[in-house]
Amino acid sequence: MSLRSVILRELSAGPRSAKMLRKTLAADERKVTRTLKALMRDNKVIGVNGMYRLRPQAAIKLKARPVGQTTGQQIPATLVKLGKSFGFAAPKDQSADIFVPGHALMGTLPGDEVQVELYTHPRVPGSREGSVVAISHYNNRLVGTIEKINGKLVLLPDGFVDTPILITKNGANGAKTGEKVAAEVITRGTSHQDHRAEVTLRFGPADLAKDCAEAIVYAAGIEKEFPPQVLKEAEYLAGQAVEENEIKSREDLRKEIIFTIDSASTKDIDDAISAQKTAKGYTLGVHIADVSHFVRPKSPLDEDAMGRGTSVYYANSVVPMLPKQLSNGICSLNPGEERLAFSCVMQLDKDARLVDYTFKKSVICSRIKGVYSEINALMEEQAEPETVDKYAEVTPTLLIMQEIYHKLAALRAARGNLEIESEEAAIQVDEEGRCIGVAHRTRGMAEHMIEEFMLQANQAAAMQAKQLGLPFVYRVHEKPATEKVEQLKLILRAAGISANFVAEVPTQAELGKILDETRGTPLERFVHVGVLRSMAKAKYEPTPKGHYGLALQDYAHFTSPIRRYPDLAIHRILSDVAAGKSVQEIKKKYTAFAEAASAISSEKELVAQRVERDCDDCYKAEYMTQFIGEQFTGVISSVVQFGIYVELENSIEGMVHVSKLSADHVDLVDGISLVDPLTGKTYKIGDTVTIEVENTNVSRGIIDFDIVE
Repeated sequence: MSLRSVILRELSAGPRSAKMLRKTLAADERKVTRTLKALMRDNKVIGVNGMYRLRPQAAIKLKARPVGQTTGQQIPATLVKLGKSFGFAAPKDQSADIFVPGHALMGTLPGDEVQVELYTHPRVPGSREGSVVAISHYNNRLVGTIEKINGKLVLLPDGFVDTPILITKNGANGAKTGEKVAAEVITRGTSHQDHRAEVTLRFGPADLAKDCAEAIVYAAGIEKEFPPQVLKEAEYLAGQAVEENEIKSREDLRKEIIFTIDSASTKDIDDAISAQKTAKGYTLGVHIADVSHFVRPKSPLDEDAMGRGTSVYYANSVVPMLPKQLSNGICSLNPGEERLAFSCVMQLDKDARLVDYTFKKSVICSRIKGVYSEINALMEEQAEPETVDKYAEVTPTLLIMQEIYHKLAALRAARGNLEIESEEAAIQVDEEGRCIGVAHRTRGMAEHMIEEFMLQANQAAAMQAKQLGLPFVYRVHEKPATEKVEQLKLILRAAGISANFVAEVPTQAELGKILDETRGTPLERFVHVGVLRSMAKAKYEPTPKGHYGLALQDYAHFTSPIRRYPDLAIHRILSDVAAGKSVQEIKKKYTAFAEAASAISSEKELVAQRVERDCDDCYKAEYMTQFIGEQFTGVISSVVQFGIYVELENSIEGMVHVSKLSADHVDLVDGISLVDPLTGKTYKIGDTVTIEVENTNVSRGIIDFDIVE
């Protein structure tokens, strides 16, 4: 038997030091050390603090307890949810999730890639149920909170705190109870209580949102630091000046009135605008930072950006897709500085309908950094004199833009665009990173105007790609699935709203009417969330399938290449079109790239959305901690069998557990109300209630309310 095999056999019995292995095996010191290093390179062994242990890798067959007849069909999946006595596995083919009973989980953890064998007779008809029969990849990196149970330190992992994992005797690495940590599972058993973990990173107290946010970002695999070679390339590019030869090869727009509009804190400015009236209508220019000029294909910068897919924003923090030397520097369209841009110049008729467009490489010099709040004040004629003076040069252009916006908004409403009210919150933090304020994020005309102009440029980019038959990264939003529509109908009828759609799938106009009728009413949140949940998830695809929510046949993301990789990808493709490359050349060069960029960007977008949501929940819980014991008025936003959710005026939502509502039990009626059969008391979506803040859990982003009768 080789030394490699003998060492693996020894480590299968438990962790060993190199000295222990040399003594047990009576082997040469250099050979043992060399073999251990090779095993670590091959990802077979983990070495921490001089101790070596096996890293589970290869798929292993498991013997699940017999629970019923199986179909023999095995489905590759990923465990995505773990409860106290159950789990859910998401199939790789994106079909419906599979319920896995606790005794059939065989110790699997969220993130594990598994084979699930389906049962012939699931307990819930129409659902899918099965057993884990093999594990092909282990997720051994966990994040959670250190606690003490029965005198022993355990990790309560985020997302499945009911499944504590024991920390090894010397594996705490200084972590104390109540700390947020990252841990590595170093020993796997066939049940969760047999797992053992070791702390690898300490973030800080679990009752501080900023530390919890750091842990959430880490757990998602989002790297806050850039690799040295990426930073080196970014620093080199940041030091480059805009060369005269490059300017001569581009459309020179430096004398045109072009400017940016963003929030006051924005440092990565990637879009600027211009507008003029013409004899036939308007010329609208959307000028985007030419990031693709700097980020070249297959460079360290490009490969790192593709792996990130998007910038991630939470509270007052951002994990940028590109290093700040580029995103805040040479690529940012800062006022008064010459910048390379990729311009979409659109011709609109007198009703602002898009009649023609061109994409061209340009050089611009932004006149001013516009701020949303200041421009909103200007448009409402409530601006301070100094603000009026600041925008004097661009005010005539702003008036033209305002005119264009109103016409574009009317066209959008006419085609049935879905205006679903968002529950997005603005999180305010102090200098120490603590949450000091939460409120609904509001948007004025300036925000809506910029959104409308960007939408036009995005549409034009997709139209050109489709017309030429280019390989591309489209933004796709398909029609709602039939089963989702049926669920929506039940929700609407329960709320007393007509759900008699003309066809199997409702038109955007039909849904838009329902959204408008409930806007500003107690049913707004319930109905708008119901419509949102009936929608398919928007994603990136190399094939144009239209955008249902925007009621557009063609759509892409062109306007934010600093913070979204799909935009950078299509800039690269359209740059070759602008340079005169043939469609055949472009297809050969970019077909595989467009497919890969679409898949990776869709995946990373979902990760970023989850991280941003989870981080915000931690900050909201931290903010409400100061109000424990105080009373607030809120609106019941949703009901479930185990309680009601109440939303406060500041957008914060907490839960009143069913035990607070009844001495016995409650009945869930039509999905919109809970009824106490003993007292007849009803809690219905849209009802105004008074609550008391009972408890908060910053680490889990949970707020508990009690009902005040």
